[in-house]
Order: sequence, then structure tokens, then C-alpha cells
Amino acid sequence: MNAHHRERFEGEDGGARVIPLNAARPAPEPEPSPLERRLASGLAFLRRRLAGDYEVDEFGFDAEFNSSVLLPLARALYEHWFRVEVFGLENLPAEGGALIVANHSGTVPFDGIMLAVAMHDHAHRDLRLLGADLIYQVPLLGHLSRKAGHTLACPADAERLLEKGELVGVFPEGFKGVGKPFTERYRLQRFGRGGFVGTALRAGVPIIPCAIVGAEEIYPKIADLQPLARLLGLPYFPVTPTFPLLGPAGLVPLPSKWMIQLGEPMPLDDYDAEAADDPMTVFNLTDHVREVVQQMLYDTLLRRGPAFF
Repeated sequence: MNAHHRERFEGEDGGARVIPLNAARPAPEPEPSPLERRLASGLAFLRRRLAGDYEVDEFGFDAEFNSSVLLPLARALYEHWFRVEVFGLENLPAEGGALIVANHSGTVPFDGIMLAVAMHDHAHRDLRLLGADLIYQVPLLGHLSRKAGHTLACPADAERLLEKGELVGVFPEGFKGVGKPFTERYRLQRFGRGGFVGTALRAGVPIIPCAIVGAEEIYPKIADLQPLARLLGLPYFPVTPTFPLLGPAGLVPLPSKWMIQLGEPMPLDDYDAEAADDPMTVFNLTDHVREVVQQMLYDTLLRRGPAFF
């Protein structure tokens, strides 16, 4: 055999063995497909859940469950149905406590869920929303809200979250905002008694105004069946062009185009914590925040243009 086509090595028995230079090399193992990777990730997730190998904070926030289960479900609506665009992310602090104050609308409060997706995906921060008591009185809904990191809209919980450096979101209009008729769309309701301002003052964090455009069109509320709402213990029972006329199909939200605008932070450095107990200071700051959010709503509404394109 020609020496140019072989190499000689000493074997264990002292003899020589011949290995052709063009001997076939073992084929590399194929890369796992995206489906295989997702399956492996899902199985690993299930193993951790069954073994109890996950963390939950004092409020019930399960970061892994939120990022692996809840947010992907919401993200499908965010990206493909509502086609949300976010502006003003540079106004959001990369770390440390801050209070996002947003308008509330939509008959069904999808706006909080979409805002949470936006903060997680674009700002890489978990948004801790403050919700109404009614949410936590519904067993499954309350449990999932806790898992997603949200809690009751009470000053004590809000202050604890902010002092821990969390990003907290609040909708001061409450049910009056989310349940208002379609004829009053994009007109802010009363901002409560300014409890969010007192919370921000005590925690020493900035307020970030936020305008959400698009939620008003998903379930246009044209009437309210108050007797039925009282019977069910709800703040309102909406009638929309599709619900209850179309039955379960009427629960599908209309695919409006959404925009979320974050405004410049409103620092409260000129005030001390004692200002939170001054009704006039709280009232003036509350009114100012409301005016800023209302103007941002008008500007963002003009920027968006048609509601469904």
C-alpha cells in the first residue's frame, strides 16, 4: 500500500496497524428540532413543578410559571391580534421602584395584561399590577393573578412592592374606567382619591404616566344591564354589538390596533413622605397626573389613526 495513503501507529501488541487517511468519520449528531427543544423544555418544566423546585415570593408571584405559561398565552394576543406597539421605553427606569399610572378601559380589562407583556418583553421587567378586590374573590382568577405577580390595590402592598424596587402598575379609574360606555371612550374618569400619589410619596419613587389606546374598541359597550349585574354581584353587565347577541362568539374581542405610550417620569423629589398626609398636595398631584395622561391619550389616538388598521 502506498505510504501516501496510510499512517502507521504502534498497537497494544507492539505491532503496526494501518489506518487509511480517507477513513469515514462518524457523522455528527443532528441538532434537535425546535419542536424537540420545546418538548424537552416543557418536560423539564413539569419535572420542576412536580418536584416543587420553584420559587414563589411573599405575594404569590411565580416568575417561572408566569414567563412559561401565562405570558406566552397573552403574547399571542399582543403580537398577532392587537398588534401592540410601545413607545417611550426610555422613560422607564432599568431598575428600582417606579409607579406606572395608566388609563383603564375595554369592558374586560385586557389593558393590564397587554401592559404586563410590554414591560416583560421590551423593558425586561415584571410589572406588578394592583387589582380590585373583585378579581381576588374569583378563585381561579385570583390565583392566576397572584401567580402573575399582581396583588390587591391597597397602599400597604403597593408600598412594600415599591420599597423592594419593583415596577408597579395602577389604574386609578377602576371599574368606572373599564366599564364606561363607548360614547365616552378615551375620556378619563375620576382618578379616585389619589391613593396612588400618597403611595408614591411614601415610597419615594417616580410616577410614570401611561396612555393605552386600542382597548376602547375591543368590546364597545352600548348598554348596561344593571339588574343582572346586581344579581351576579358585578359592577356592570355589558351589552356590546356582539354580546350577548352572538353568545360565546361575542366574547371574542375585536382586533383593534393598540398603542402604549410611556410618558416622562414625574419625580417627587421636592416632596417628603409627610406630604402624603396633606390632602391638598395629594389632590393637586393627582389632578396633574390625570391631565398628563389625558393629553397623552389624545396625542396617541391621533398617532394611531384608524382603529382596526
